[in-house]
Amino acid sequence: MQRLRRSFRFLAAGVIACTAFAAMAQSHGNHAGHGAQSPAPKAMSELGTGAAFDRDGRLWIAYKDGQHVAVRASTDQGRSFGPVQHVNRVPEPVAADHDSRPKVAAGRDGEIYITWTQPLPKPYTGFIRFARSTDGGKTFAAPVTVHANRDQIAHRFDAIAVDPAGRVFVSWIDKRDVVAAEARKQPYAGAAIYYAVSADHGKSFQGDYKIADQSCECCRIALAPTPDGKMLALWRHVFPPNARDHAVALLGADGTPAPMQRATFDDWRIDACPHHGPGAVVTPDGTLHMVWFNVKAGKPTVSVGRFRDGKLLAQRPLDDPRAQHADIVALDDHRIVVAWKSFDGQQTRLSAMLSQDGGKTWQTRQLAGTARDSDQPHLLQHGGRAYVLWRTEAEGFQVFPLVQEGA
Repeated sequence: MQRLRRSFRFLAAGVIACTAFAAMAQSHGNHAGHGAQSPAPKAMSELGTGAAFDRDGRLWIAYKDGQHVAVRASTDQGRSFGPVQHVNRVPEPVAADHDSRPKVAAGRDGEIYITWTQPLPKPYTGFIRFARSTDGGKTFAAPVTVHANRDQIAHRFDAIAVDPAGRVFVSWIDKRDVVAAEARKQPYAGAAIYYAVSADHGKSFQGDYKIADQSCECCRIALAPTPDGKMLALWRHVFPPNARDHAVALLGADGTPAPMQRATFDDWRIDACPHHGPGAVVTPDGTLHMVWFNVKAGKPTVSVGRFRDGKLLAQRPLDDPRAQHADIVALDDHRIVVAWKSFDGQQTRLSAMLSQDGGKTWQTRQLAGTARDSDQPHLLQHGGRAYVLWRTEAEGFQVFPLVQEGA
């Protein structure tokens, strides 16, 4: 097709392979219920890693190092990383397996923000922790717990994003309403989605603000800034009677979320959580591009679609029937990238699809493979280019640049 003559080429041969790292220390504390389902035929390692570019183009990664959250920075798009720095000086349990992993976000004035879930002794419970650096990552303040509620219940699967005004949004899955409903002897499906907001560069948070009741219990939340200065949340919801589709809502900085809307309509009915959250990005024209896993007509499927003005405009499966744990990023209104991993019976493979016409048509490329365990792929964008961070047990941290032909 004519429009694909200027297609993106994936630099698989010129992959930027970072220094391999040994597997992290064994789990500390109770991590029951935090692990995502894996296609690999072995026990899950705690490889969960977050990543973000800061305003100066440094690539930051955050991951578990024993009972610490460790960060490292790269000034060359992942060819090499600086020394390891522990965010929390005082050791504490850290969740680090796939949908529950340390996260990184960068502020507009050079701040580096880190969140993670701290598992508590009681199974399936936790606190959402936050630490910030206001000197470009040289030092980090002591971590704090984001939410005001300190009950020994589930506050888990944190998500973080910064809006165009520099406000920090942190969202999480919360079960306080489940406990309250049980005390009233009333039914309550799933959990709830809450968030908190900081307007002072993470010095303090206002919350806890509820987005919705009846969310799925163990799927990550996607937060995406919008071009008009708002924050969008996409999550797996439990629609009556028990359809595990996805919902979307705009989050007010004052704690007033817009009414949620149903975003997917696969009607997957199951009384369980797949540990498989969605990805979302909003392009400058206001279109929500999203990627999600569901079982559609009895077939496990990862789909990519477009949502706008309250309507799902398009949906198609990825070009891989075994696709799992996909992520999505947009470079502009037209260039959209999706990355995922899949297990072919021998290897876990990393693949990507790219559209340069706003998600109407796609090209697919295979990027890498590993015979050992691996984290979910994470898509990033900086300087008009997309990058995939993929951490594997055997190869370590790897960064794959996806570059436009002729750029």
